[in-house]
Amino acid sequence: MEKLVSSWSKNKPLPESYIFPPETRPGNLIVPTCKTIPVIDLCNAEGRNRTDIVQQILKASQEYGFFQVVNHGISENLMNESMDVFNELFEMPDEDKAILYSEDPKKSCRLLTSSLNYDREKVHQWRDNLRHPCHPLQDCIKHWPQKPIRYREVVAALSIEAKKLGLRILELVSEGLGLESGYFGDKLSEALHLFINHYPPCPDPSLTLGITKHCDPNLLTILHQGDVHGLQIFNNEEWIGVEPLPNAFVVNIGNQLQIISNNKLKSGEHRVVTNSRVARTTAAFFIAPSEDSIIEPAISLVGEASVYRAFEYKDFLLDYLSHMGNNEVVLGRFESQSLNNGTPVNAPPIQRSPKFELSRLDHGPDYPSRPKGTLE
Repeated sequence: MEKLVSSWSKNKPLPESYIFPPETRPGNLIVPTCKTIPVIDLCNAEGRNRTDIVQQILKASQEYGFFQVVNHGISENLMNESMDVFNELFEMPDEDKAILYSEDPKKSCRLLTSSLNYDREKVHQWRDNLRHPCHPLQDCIKHWPQKPIRYREVVAALSIEAKKLGLRILELVSEGLGLESGYFGDKLSEALHLFINHYPPCPDPSLTLGITKHCDPNLLTILHQGDVHGLQIFNNEEWIGVEPLPNAFVVNIGNQLQIISNNKLKSGEHRVVTNSRVARTTAAFFIAPSEDSIIEPAISLVGEASVYRAFEYKDFLLDYLSHMGNNEVVLGRFESQSLNNGTPVNAPPIQRSPKFELSRLDHGPDYPSRPKGTLE
């Protein structure tokens, strides 16, 4: 419990254990705010403009791996109420947060800090994090926080709506790719996990990160980022900030969607920076396949060559954790052998710690902080 950044960071200098090597520090925090990431109005998706909306989503998914959606069908009241509850959660007294805090990887709902690998990582990330599954709702909700009092009611409503929104977007994606209706239904989008990230004000944001550079390993992520800047995407060799928009959700393509599309879509690399003025709280819903799902490029998208081989989703997650979220290495391990004379690129022997268990796989991004170029 005492490890939580929110428990000790007020009016304290930045500890050395949170200072990243020079090559991975954010450094100059003044980056362009990206006004070119498409903002897609989903109210046009059901009428005569549907084809145009589908093409907007495809283009954004190819160029950035990110886009924002407005008029998405989730009420402004529910969005505001949920963010109020999330902020209230992290403002609870320490004794209430202590009930949620756990270092047990088998506990499905728990509050932690930095990452799952806190005791082994070289540098800590400046965030506290509450995570839990949201599907099946009737089973999961029993393990959710009992405080704040409204948490279960509000988050249940939001999780249902976020899943509906994700499936709606996936249907538009499948349409754009020429796949049959419902292609991403059932086991390919069965799992839903929620990560609530809280980034307290930081004494020196130029030296640390809230979350390090990564791609999400799942299928699709729906992010409620509130009204505080912090999310940055890496595009054309530069970092650009994603502007918070009122009543919008940020959508980003996960690794599995890149793989199923045979690289026609891309999973966007991103990170989170901190600030010294105000706390930032966000909620990310990770839509993911079931662990035993077989993932492979859609047959109709393969053409002359399949970029990736078939695999079970749980194997991808284990590799993702083992290689600390290094996107190039992880994707390389699942490339089709025919592309590389029988040898997958960037595929060093996997060295799994005995502590790696399927119980730790919760479908969201989690990996140790690491200096650039290290892979252990």
